[in-house]
Amino acid sequence: MQEPHSKFAIRDLDLWYGKSQALKKITIDIEANSVTALIGPSGCGKSTFLRTLNRMNDLIDSVRVEGTVLYEGSDIFAPETDVIDLRKRVGMVFQKPNPFPMSLYDNIAYGPRVHGIQDRATLDDIVERSLKQAALFDEVKDRLHSSALGLSGGQQQRLCIARVLAVEPDVVLMDEPTSALDPISTAKIETLLDELKQQYTIIIVTHNMQQAGRVSDRTAFFLLGDLVEYSATKELFFNPRDERTENYISGRFG
Repeated sequence: MQEPHSKFAIRDLDLWYGKSQALKKITIDIEANSVTALIGPSGCGKSTFLRTLNRMNDLIDSVRVEGTVLYEGSDIFAPETDVIDLRKRVGMVFQKPNPFPMSLYDNIAYGPRVHGIQDRATLDDIVERSLKQAALFDEVKDRLHSSALGLSGGQQQRLCIARVLAVEPDVVLMDEPTSALDPISTAKIETLLDELKQQYTIIIVTHNMQQAGRVSDRTAFFLLGDLVEYSATKELFFNPRDERTENYISGRFG
């Protein structure tokens, strides 16, 4: 059914918002411990596909899904799936940094506390580990109990990454995580992705093709709800098999 190195195996995935079909027969395997980039013009289905992987689309009333999404060999749409556990294991970082209006420490301790961890020493360790993994600890270690809203945009986004890492996910989904950030903050997060894939499987939606080229191992090109092409990133950029891919990456549309 599923290759052992695949984290997700998706077969014939269709998704509708009401009568509008947003994804059409998507079939793709996502490899573990890699960065997979999803590219394509606005409204082509990238973010919809990303949100399907941890069932964030369930929160929209008119959504209907057909097809199979296997995560570690289990169907995420099966009736017995624990969606809260799925979202713990498959975390999400959004386009705009969205720290909670509380201290840095409490932002990161929030998830572990929800999952039952109350011991202060354990929480201290989780906060420090998560901030170090997000390459933020050295910048904020003296202000852990001040408001997260006082951080710069780039620091807030790394805090949101640390907050996801605090609950020890397996997969991290990122929906254009650097589109609201300056070039220096963007570079820090791109460097971070290379380190994080040693431990996590990362799937990133990006409008920035140069970014996809820099950070990803594999790239999927979406267009009008179709998965046009999916291959090793260098191959997709330098030797695309489909004319539509070539037209998009050469800037003829988008």
